[in-house]
Amino acid sequence: MADSSHILRPRIACEISADRVVAGRAAEKGTNLEAATAASLPEGLLTPGLQQANIGDRTLLTRALHDVLAAVAARSRDICVIIPDTSTRVLLLDFDSFPDKTADADAVVRVRLKKSLPFDVEQSSVSYERQGAGTPVRVVAAVTPRAVLEEYEAVVREAGYNPGAVLPSMLALLGLVDASHPTMVIKVEHGNTIFAIVDQEQLLLYRSLESGGTAISGESLLDDVNTSLVYFEDRYGVGVDRILVSGVESIQGLQEALGASSNIRVEDLVSTTAMGAAAGVNRAALAGVMGALAS
Repeated sequence: MADSSHILRPRIACEISADRVVAGRAAEKGTNLEAATAASLPEGLLTPGLQQANIGDRTLLTRALHDVLAAVAARSRDICVIIPDTSTRVLLLDFDSFPDKTADADAVVRVRLKKSLPFDVEQSSVSYERQGAGTPVRVVAAVTPRAVLEEYEAVVREAGYNPGAVLPSMLALLGLVDASHPTMVIKVEHGNTIFAIVDQEQLLLYRSLESGGTAISGESLLDDVNTSLVYFEDRYGVGVDRILVSGVESIQGLQEALGASSNIRVEDLVSTTAMGAAAGVNRAALAGVMGALAS
């Protein structure tokens, strides 16, 4: 995002989600995880959203954060914080032209966002990134109500750490994806499913849909997968050749549902071999942390 694109990311990342906190540390050289741990949260402690307080018990969440970070952070205090996708709105914006000056660009982005969001943009944290150099100018914007963002930053500080960068979960885990060719990424978690498509180092599609729960089968995703694939191919004239999934119950089910005629490969976003020192932590839980540290 524009606010932090020139800032060196911390080697420690921590994801806060509705049912757990996960922390990991990248190696001094490279992005392999050399330590990772997770702790479960009681149901109802965290209720991610845009228009209400997210954290129910600050003391309990602070303690959980302190425990997982103490296990991986060593002497480091600066961390990258990953927050729930439903606490942030991500939008893809096209402009005929885009200012070079940061202040002017920020104003242009905020004016567009005011027309698209059901909450006060002026009372929100807005990060954005220009993609490519072509026309139209494509911008990815992430908007979090300031009160919500401050909740997450406050509990991190109360746990004894400094939130050096804050990212929504899906944008964090895209750091794991080779975006040089057309690839769909599907992330399922806590009543929310997100579909993203990347190509030529750009995020070109982003859809966030409510879903019935955390147990989502590959077959049940087929209609929404096909809708996204058709839209992408119609707009950009190119087809997706790979689908990466995180949190989906059965990738084989999705592969079979796509049909024998499809050339699209379905794979886990995080492979067992890539997890390294984090082999004891659920692979879907690790995706955001690993992506943030790889970015």
